[in-house]
Amino acid sequence: MSALAPALLFDLDDTILALSATAMPAWEALCRRWAPRLGLADPALLFGALRGANERYWRDAERRRRGGDVEHARRVIVAEAFRSLEIGDSAAAYEMADTFSRERISTIVALPGAIETLAALRARGRRMALVTNGLSRTQREKIERFSLAPYFDCIVVEEEIGAGKPSPRPFRHALAALGAAPSEAWMVGDNLAFDVAGAQQVGIHAIWHDVRGKGLPASSEVRPDRIITALPELLEAENER
Repeated sequence: MSALAPALLFDLDDTILALSATAMPAWEALCRRWAPRLGLADPALLFGALRGANERYWRDAERRRRGGDVEHARRVIVAEAFRSLEIGDSAAAYEMADTFSRERISTIVALPGAIETLAALRARGRRMALVTNGLSRTQREKIERFSLAPYFDCIVVEEEIGAGKPSPRPFRHALAALGAAPSEAWMVGDNLAFDVAGAQQVGIHAIWHDVRGKGLPASSEVRPDRIITALPELLEAENER
């Protein structure tokens, strides 16, 4: 494989920031606070119901497609968990979901070595873009909290341009801003369908960030051009010159 491309596109969630790994601990902590209010002696009952509802929701591709933004999805998930526990207070369900959405940013951390890698790449003169799906307010809040903007020449947020990965549009938007052809760029992200397949259809070299370290699923029809388990591995490409 050749050395690092001059233009690099990065996903945000579970590529630079640890999102999935921090979600369930945050829900569990919230359940401990809310269980007494709901008359539940054991917070584990509420957490188990939430976890089950969450898994069912995100496994259902059609439901996800119709579900709207992530904050709405959380309301749906919590309401479903409440129903499974025969708690009929939909207003409380929405309030709990909205509390999680407000507090979520404080539970997120950067993945080990991720920001240091961005700084090193920036110091080496790489042109870089951040390409992320999601709501502008939510994603910009993360970017600001972790002071990520100075590392990027371009930040592309789904809501701001009206299209998200795997649509070609955000990739092409980033390439145009960087003044790079697809053959001059790499895309780095954790989602095989959105980040890898989406980039490859535009002609961008796609690197899958295997954030869970479990390897490529045997059933995957997507074949990344390279697999890494941590962003600092990108710096090793400099030694391949």
